[in-house]
Amino acid sequence: MGTAGAIDEGNISYRVAIVHSFYSSRVPSGENVVVQQQADALRRLGYIVQIFAQSTDRRERSKLYPLEAALTVATGWGPIPQRLRDFNPDVIHVHNLFPNFGKQWLLNTAAPVISSLHNYRPMCAAGTFYRDGRVCTDCADRKSSLPAIQHGCYKGRIASVPVALGQRFDRDPFLARSSAIVALSSQMSSIYASYGATPQKLHVLPHFLPDELDRGSGPGGRYWLYGGRLSHEKGILPLVQEWPSERPLLIAGQGELEAEVRRVAKGKNIKVLGAVGREDLMALMRGAAGVVFPSRWFEGFGLVYMEALAAGTPVLAWEPSVVASFIRDDGTGAVVRGLLSDALEAADKSFPSMRSHCRQVFERKYRESSWAEGIRGIYDAARKSNASVSRFSS
Repeated sequence: MGTAGAIDEGNISYRVAIVHSFYSSRVPSGENVVVQQQADALRRLGYIVQIFAQSTDRRERSKLYPLEAALTVATGWGPIPQRLRDFNPDVIHVHNLFPNFGKQWLLNTAAPVISSLHNYRPMCAAGTFYRDGRVCTDCADRKSSLPAIQHGCYKGRIASVPVALGQRFDRDPFLARSSAIVALSSQMSSIYASYGATPQKLHVLPHFLPDELDRGSGPGGRYWLYGGRLSHEKGILPLVQEWPSERPLLIAGQGELEAEVRRVAKGKNIKVLGAVGREDLMALMRGAAGVVFPSRWFEGFGLVYMEALAAGTPVLAWEPSVVASFIRDDGTGAVVRGLLSDALEAADKSFPSMRSHCRQVFERKYRESSWAEGIRGIYDAARKSNASVSRFSS
C-alpha cells in the first residue's frame, strides 16, 4: 500500500484512508462527529478520501460480539480495514481502533500512518486518567495494567481484563508504528511524551468548526449553559450540587448520570434539556451569559469550548481540564479556584466585555482553514519521510 516515490508538494489530490471504529450511538460521541467532519474537509481540499470503518452498532447484533471484541482488545488481532490494499492509500489516518479493529495490521503497512489522539486509551484502560473522583495515572506510572483490573476501570473488573491484557503503553502499535501522532492540545502532547511517546512524532492540531455550522457570535443573556455528556469525569454532579439556586442554568446532554442530575437539580433554577442537536446547542450558546466546563479529567480538547468561542461566549472552567489552560493562555473566560458563587459574581462583571475577544480567538485558531493548513503539513512531511525511509531501505 502506498507509493514511495517523488512527491509533488503542490499536488494534494492524493489518497487518504481514514480508519475509525465508531462507538455505539447509545453513547453520544464527539469523536464520531469529528471523524466525519475531517473527512469532508479533506475532500473539500481535493484529497481522495475513503473511510474504513467498523461500527459497534452493527457488530453488536451478533451474540458473539462480546467475545470477539474481548479477544481483539486483548490480543491486538482482529478485524482489519477491508479493501485497504485495493484503495492503495498514500496516507493512512487512524483515529480509533478500540474495540472493533485489531492493531497488528499496522505493522505491515507501507504507507505512512498518522494517528489522531482523542483520549488516553494507550496509557489508561478507561481512556480518561480519571478514577473515583480524581485524576489517576497509576497504570501509566507503573507501566502495568494491574491497577485497572483491581479497580475495574473499564466497565467493571471482568470487562477490564481484556483491555488490561492488551495494553502496551508506549509500545502500542497505534503509537509505535505512526509516522506522526496528532494531539489536540499542548497538554495532551506533553502527557503522551512524558509516558514514552516519541516527541518528534507529536504534533498539536486542535479540532475546527465547519464553516456551515458557524452562525457568528450572539448577544449573550442571563442564563448559564452546560453542554456535554452527563458522566462523572465531566464534573456535572459537583456542578449541580454547588450551583447557586438563584441563578438560571440550562443543562444540555445525556448520559449515565441523567437521573441523578435531575434529582439533585430539583428545587434549583436548573433546567435539564436532555439531548440537544449541535446547531440548537450553539444557538443556546449565543444567548448565554457564559458556558460552564466543569470537566475534571485531562480532556484532550473540549468541542464545547470551541463552539462557545464561535458564539462569542466566555467559558468558566475547572482545573485540571485542558480548557482551563486554554482560558489562561487566551483570556477567554475564567478558571474557578474557590467558591463557584464567587466565580460567577466575578464573571458577571468581566464576561460581557470578553465576547468580541472570544470570537477573535475562534477566528484565529479554530477555523477549518487553520486545521486544513496544519493537516496538510503533517501529511506532506510524513510522505516525505516515508519515501526517504523506503528508498534507503531498498
